[in-house]
Amino acid sequence: MELKSLDPNIRTAVEQYKALEEKIAHLSMISSLVGWDQKVTAPKKGRDLFAKAIGTFRTEQFKLSVSEEMGSLLRLLSAPEVQADLDEITQAQLRERTAEYERFKKIPEDMYRDYVVLTSKANHAWEEARERSDFSLFQPYLEKIVDFNRKMAEIFGYDQHPYDALLHEFEPGLSVAVLDPLFAKLRESSVGLLERINRSGNKPSTAVFEQAFEVDQQKKFNHYFLPILGFDMNAGRLDETVHPFAQSMNTGDVRITTRYLQNNVRSAVFGTIHEAGHGIYEQNIDPRFEETVLSSGASFGIHESQSRFLENMIGRSESFWTYFYPKLQEHFPKQLEGVSQHDFYRAINSVQPTMIRVEADELTYNLHIMIRYEIEKALINGDIEVAELPAIWNEKMQEYLGITPANDTEGVLQDVHWSFGGFGYFPSYSLGNLYAAQLLNTILREKPDFYADIEAGRFEGIQEWLKDKIHRHGKLYTPEQLIRQVTGEDLKADYLVDYLEEKYSRIYGL
Repeated sequence: MELKSLDPNIRTAVEQYKALEEKIAHLSMISSLVGWDQKVTAPKKGRDLFAKAIGTFRTEQFKLSVSEEMGSLLRLLSAPEVQADLDEITQAQLRERTAEYERFKKIPEDMYRDYVVLTSKANHAWEEARERSDFSLFQPYLEKIVDFNRKMAEIFGYDQHPYDALLHEFEPGLSVAVLDPLFAKLRESSVGLLERINRSGNKPSTAVFEQAFEVDQQKKFNHYFLPILGFDMNAGRLDETVHPFAQSMNTGDVRITTRYLQNNVRSAVFGTIHEAGHGIYEQNIDPRFEETVLSSGASFGIHESQSRFLENMIGRSESFWTYFYPKLQEHFPKQLEGVSQHDFYRAINSVQPTMIRVEADELTYNLHIMIRYEIEKALINGDIEVAELPAIWNEKMQEYLGITPANDTEGVLQDVHWSFGGFGYFPSYSLGNLYAAQLLNTILREKPDFYADIEAGRFEGIQEWLKDKIHRHGKLYTPEQLIRQVTGEDLKADYLVDYLEEKYSRIYGL
């Protein structure tokens, strides 16, 4: 946008707005770095005091985003007669910042600060409770977090269900009324397919995974495939943590983490591929969006679509392992001796209900999400209380998957999300699967050599397609606009239902 062509008063306002936006972005980068450090490298003994410091810092960032200066600039620049003279990027910035301003302006400053401190401490409490498999250590923190989110739902406002107010933070425009039928169709088809798989006499053997895989070799293999997939190691890094995550400081500093388990080689491989999907997205956002509210993914669901697409549609494909399996055999010659590439492919795609969400197969994974979705809705609506969670969790695991956790660590304490207040986040994972399947349908039409490229280890063309269609746009478009722009239609469950049906019918000979 040529600022000089604008009315002088509007030009000055745009310049002031962009300067304020830049300042908030700088604080956000530092905040992200602090969050990464707290989870990855910070000593445990200093975390409580550090949590207070984080609360102070993030409150300053919060105050800028809801300041009177920000409000007056947004009101001036959002006027229809002014918008008409602004370029698409500035309009999108104002759209996103206005939505955030109107949402968070309603939160009292001291309430926000207390919540940041609470969630910072809660993360440490969750880790300790998980280590000891004792939910009671985390319960008092979670009770306060749930109480806060119930209050926030009322403050933000909603039309039908209080959970809608929290969903909006992760997937703008999404509601229980939209999500319930999508999930119902996916649940019905998944349960039916699971029943047929359980009756199949053509089950793949998973014996190959019932042995130790040296962690140092797992690390070497992960560092080998990351750059081939498209993750720029000069603009990112891979570390270890309790729960894998991705954290972006800016497009030139995107950090991902994984978890290595000697008795579960699949965990680190697919966890790393998953987080790489997030990381590649962040690294490929248009540099013009740096230091603005647009420099992140369109939504959490769209973000998850990129990680689930890379992890499942690519990483669990036979074409992927046609290329990478020989290298995996080099790292683990003893463990993989006599195991064919096809048998390995079938083994990594075996369907078996498991306690742990992040280690679940593609089919039962969505049932894990639905368990969390149902629990969160009931919690926020006041239908259940935090003290009931371990029992309710176990009941739903039995109902949905036919298995019951033996302890809190493999049950109610397995996910980090509630410790940072991420109510409304979990649906993003299944939304990501839905988006990913719809994107796969589109990319196969436009790039019929898609899997041939993967088989040959050629990922450049695939990543260029994703960059052009998804990554580079950041938050320029809403998730609804983006998926319609790329695929030509609104989000629907059919593509994921068909993808799972075709894949598992082939693997299990249904």
